[in-house]
Parts: sequence; structure tokens; C-alpha cells
Amino acid sequence: MTQEQGEGKAKAVRAAVAGRARSRTAARAESAAPAPPSPLKAKLAKLGIQREFDLVLHLPLRYEDETRLTPIAGAHEGAPVQVEGTVIDSEIAYRPRRQLICRIEDESGLLTMRFLNFYGSQAKALVAGARVRAFGEVRPGFFGAEMVHPRYRLVHADAPLPEALTPVYPTTAGLPQAALRRLIAQALARCELDETLPAEITGGFGMPAFRDAIDALHRPRPGDDARALTERTHPAWQRMKLEELLAQQLSMRLHYRERKSKTAPALDRTGALTAGLLQRLPFRLTQAQARAWAEIARDLAQAHPMHRLLQGDVGSGKTVVAALAALRAVENGLQAVVMAPTEILAEQHYRKFSEWLAPMGVRLSWLSGSQKKKERAAAAADIASGVTRVAVGTHALFQEGIEFQALGLAIVDEQHRFGVRQRLALRAKGSNPDGSGANGAPGVEPHQMMMSATPIPRTLSMSYYADLDVSLIDQLPPGRKPVTTKLIAAERRDEVLARVRDACRAGRQAYWVCPLIEDNSAAAEAPASGARARGRRPGRSQVEALQLQTVLDTHARLAAEFPDLKVGLVHGRLAGPDKAAVMADFAAGRVQLLVATTVIEVGVDVPNASLMIIEHAERFGLAQLHQLRGRVGRGVADSACILLFQKPLGEIARARLKVVYESGDGFDIARQDLLLRGPGEYLGVRQSGAPLLRFADIERDVDLLEAARDLAPQLLRQYPEQARRHLERWLAGTSELMKV
Repeated sequence: MTQEQGEGKAKAVRAAVAGRARSRTAARAESAAPAPPSPLKAKLAKLGIQREFDLVLHLPLRYEDETRLTPIAGAHEGAPVQVEGTVIDSEIAYRPRRQLICRIEDESGLLTMRFLNFYGSQAKALVAGARVRAFGEVRPGFFGAEMVHPRYRLVHADAPLPEALTPVYPTTAGLPQAALRRLIAQALARCELDETLPAEITGGFGMPAFRDAIDALHRPRPGDDARALTERTHPAWQRMKLEELLAQQLSMRLHYRERKSKTAPALDRTGALTAGLLQRLPFRLTQAQARAWAEIARDLAQAHPMHRLLQGDVGSGKTVVAALAALRAVENGLQAVVMAPTEILAEQHYRKFSEWLAPMGVRLSWLSGSQKKKERAAAAADIASGVTRVAVGTHALFQEGIEFQALGLAIVDEQHRFGVRQRLALRAKGSNPDGSGANGAPGVEPHQMMMSATPIPRTLSMSYYADLDVSLIDQLPPGRKPVTTKLIAAERRDEVLARVRDACRAGRQAYWVCPLIEDNSAAAEAPASGARARGRRPGRSQVEALQLQTVLDTHARLAAEFPDLKVGLVHGRLAGPDKAAVMADFAAGRVQLLVATTVIEVGVDVPNASLMIIEHAERFGLAQLHQLRGRVGRGVADSACILLFQKPLGEIARARLKVVYESGDGFDIARQDLLLRGPGEYLGVRQSGAPLLRFADIERDVDLLEAARDLAPQLLRQYPEQARRHLERWLAGTSELMKV
């Protein structure tokens, strides 16, 4: 055998051995792979039930009183009652449809039970002479009082009644109430329900113990107030709400502590840049702006990461405060980045920052997803080398391939539109590939500042933003004129068109905003083809296409209506350069009427625009309407916002429009929006993965929220073990700290 042959044989042996090893590894991996969840576990998971204690915390929606019997003659229509009687007769009828009809009687009268869906075993069981106990809602029928699909069971004479109200739980398909009740009863028997909170904490509230509260909610006694239980005003509910709110506040406080223990570059050197910008500005900062800047400057000088939310109403002047913060990073030899959710808003920031900072020698770069590859590469190189001191752009800033030489400050505008992972990815740009921080030291993070023009209600801030420091600009710059808001029905469109014509002929400009089309709206307007024809809801691309078609049609109609005006068009699918060109023409006055989708909701500043038309205003949320309205009223002319609505209006839509018509206070509008839509709608994607409150209502339970906020630091300071056990109970030991 030659040496070459020997080497070939050796290679073959090694390959065979390696192949067998890979096969064994694959087999072990396959055998070790987790088994798919059981059907029951999958159904429970849909309800958010992952562990046994989650069953204990799966509390009833309402209660049914099966502890007493009501005579058939005394059963009032529309009220759920329990009756008991003897079957007189039963039959399967076939007209007008197949159904099982069973008549029962007691000493007071007759009742018909009607089953439109039934099994043969039911028909066999409900025979004459059988005794039935039925629970349901009584309504008038062709043959007198009847129950349709009552819950029933066969009983013997003098069968005992339940000793507690019957809980009705949130459930899912394939998981009947009876099965869920059994599972919860088993969990109640096995789980520890001892106190996690010391008596010194809970003693002053006059609430029941945790075990007693759980028992009262799952197994209420006949004498308990069913209405108080259902409306969640019962003392047992109050205890559960306090427990939940306290767990939330503990989680937020722990995250706050965690952040304070980390390291950030101390931006404590002040130079000529911030002072120079203040001198160059054609206006003086308002007291609110000056206060916010002082708070931010103080945080930037600390050696731990700033996590501050700068919030203020539309037009309150947040951008100049952000520019001052960016300059503070530059003065300390570090870089700053400004990220916005839309290209229009990001470009607005870039122009404004360039206007202010470039004359002082600060190099800026622009980065967006629509840039050409060559432009993008050049911007990325300048950012990585440190030539760029302030980078401005969209989500493209935190994508792979974008590295900062020394990032000291990350500014995120309209922060609620970004998810947690996106903000964390941007923050991570402050670390070098070797894990060192912005100044070369390990573990150093950049400071982070979030901005929002959507005012956050006080209760929401206390609850979901408790881990943030908040600066508030609650004062508008002098000279901002109030915007007159008008509600006009769609049939008066001619009056609106006349107003647009008059405004533009007077040298002013106007916006015409087309609505978002939601799934239900899209389904109503979509052609009977594709997904809809197959019975499915239209997907995102279909909805976007419908929205695009709406704005295109509106633009065509208005261009025909006003042949003497230049009518522009801007929407989300427009290419970046084309979008920028339209906005530049509008800002310069070359476009008199701008037809747009909600892409102009934020960041557009055209002082000459004095009229805003919002079509189908009933489809918008309050915060969005307020944001859009804020695009006008920025110049010297009197401004107006016309809300065009389509009749008839639903109750909620009417309430929304009434609020925005009556109020120009962004914080009051935000509070009303919270009441109408709830925190889930309001928070957007900020708290991706973080649990919303299940039991407490942050507006109605504000006293409990304030108590929990005050108790959390005391509990962490004096009773750390009890705090740990409380979080373990409510958050399953996971690190569900609400990260921003």
C-alpha cells in the first residue's frame, strides 16, 4: 500500500467515525428535544397560565348564583336564574330547524328548555318524569317562558344546593368551565397561600389576608355581595389589586436600582458649544425648557447611565433641549445619536440640528434605510472613525454594520413607537466589539434620553414609566396661537373645500389627511377576491394598499377640484428622495395643499400652514388627532383644524371627537384617551413582553397605585426577603423588569 493510499484510507476511516459520531449526536439531540406541549397545556397557555400558581391567580369574570331556586312563575325576563322542575315531555322538532324541546314544571308554572345543538344522549336523558335543575336566562317564547341552551343537570328530590356562588372564568375553545374549575380547585388545594407581605405593610389598609381574599374570589359565600365581586370593588379584589400593583412597582424599582449601579461616561465638562447655541438661538428658552435642560445636564454629569424621558405637548420645544444634550456629549469628546421612527421626522431633526450645530463646526451625518449604498457606506465610515459627532436617522442607526467610535448619548424621539429590543440595540452601539464601553472602559453604557410629544397621563407614568426619570415641558413658547377645532359632517364637504380655497388664495397652506384603514374597515371596502374571498381578514399589505389607494384617490379628486393650486402628495410608500422633495416644496410654499397619510403626524414644521383637514376623524385615536392638529398654529395666522366625520357615529367615536373638540390640553386629552382605549393601546410597543395589569385599573385605582408606589421602596429596604417572595409569586421568578 502506497503512502498516498494509506492516507486516503485513514481519511475515510476518520470520516466514517465522524459521521457515526454526528449520527449519535443527532440521535441524542432528537431524543433530548422537548416534547410538544399537551393539548391541555396549550389551551392553558392561551390563557397565560404556565405554572400551577397561575391557576390561583386566574380569577373569575363574574359569578352565578346557584345557591337558591327561583319558582318558574317568579323568574323575570332577562335575569339569569336557577329553576327546578319535572320533565313533562320532550321531543325533537324539525321545523323551522332541528332542535330539542323539553318542557318542565314546578308547583308555580311551566318552562320550555330549547336546545338548537344537542346530543342523542341528552334526548334520551330528558324523559318524562326526570327531575331537572336548570340555570339560564328566561325569555318569552312561542309557548311562554323559555330558556335557550340552559346549563342543566339531572337531580334527585331534595338534592342539596351549592354553598357558594359559581365562578365564571375567562376560558378558551375546548376548555369548558367545569374542567377549568376542577383545575383551579386542585391548584388551590396544593399551592401555598401564605402571606408574602409583613403585617406592618398591609395592616393599615383594612383588607383581608391573601388566603382569605383568594378564597372569597374563587369560592364566595352566598351572603357576599355579588355586584361588588363582579365590579371588583369587594375588599378581596382590593387586596389582589394592591398585591399586583406592588409587584409591578417592586419590579420597576429593582430595575431603577440596577441602572443606577451601572457605569456611564460622566459628561461633566462644559464648553463653549452649549453656551454658543443658546446665544445663537433667535429665541430664549422658556422656563419649562430651562428646567428640563438643567435636569438633563445634571444627569449627564453623573457616572451612571441617564434614562430620562423628556415629554411635552406638540410644539413645546423639545428639539432644542435635545440639541443641547447632544452638544454636551460632543463637548466631552463623545458622539451623540438621534433616532426617530419615520424618515420625515428624522429628516426634520437632521435639518434642524444642522441649522443649529453645523455653523459651530459640529460634523453631522444622516442615515436612513432609503439611502443609496454608497451614501450609506460613507456615513457609516464617518460614524465609525469619529469624524461624525452627531448622527441622525431612522432605525437604520442600530442595524448591523453601524459602529460608533465613542457613543456617549442616545436620543430616541417618539420612543413609544420603538420596541424594547430596538432601543436596547441602539444602546449597545455604545459598546465596542471587545465589550469595552464608550470611553474604553468595560461595561460603560451611553446615556439615553427618550422624547415623546404624546403627553403621558400621571397614573400611566406612575405605573409603567416608574423606572424612568421624567422631565416635563409644560409650557408652550410665546407666540403659539391656539388652534380652532371644528367638527363637520362629511355631507358638508363643499363648505370645507371652499375654506381650503380661501385659505390658499390668501397665501396660506393646508394639509388634507387621509385615514388609516383598519382591518374591519378594509374588509368592508376590499374587493371580494383573494384573502377576503376565502374568508380571511386582509393582511397588512392589503390594508396598506387600500390606504394608499384612498390617499391616491383623494389627491386626484382635490387636484381636479383645485386646478389653480399645486396639490402635493406624500405617503409611507413614497421613495425617500421623492418624499423629501415634496416636503421641501411644501415647506418652501411651492405646494399649497398637501394630501398625506399619517406620516406627517410628527416632525413637520411649516409655519405658513394654517389649515388642517382630517378625513374620517372618527377612525383616529385622541392622541393621534391631537398630534395632527399640532401641525398647524405654528405661525402668525389664525389656524383651524377641521374634523370631517361620517355619520352615524358610534358611542366611543362620538366621545373621542367631543374630547378633542373641547380641549387643547394634551395632558387632559391623554388622560381621556387612556380611559377610552386603555394602557395597552396607549403604550404601543414600549413594554414588549412586559405584563399589563390584569386586575387593577390605573385610573380607577389611583389610591392603590400611589400606596404601592410608596410601599415598594420601604419593602425593598426593610423586608428584602419578603419583596423577593412577592415578586416570585407574581412574576414567576422571571426577570420581567420593565426595561426601556
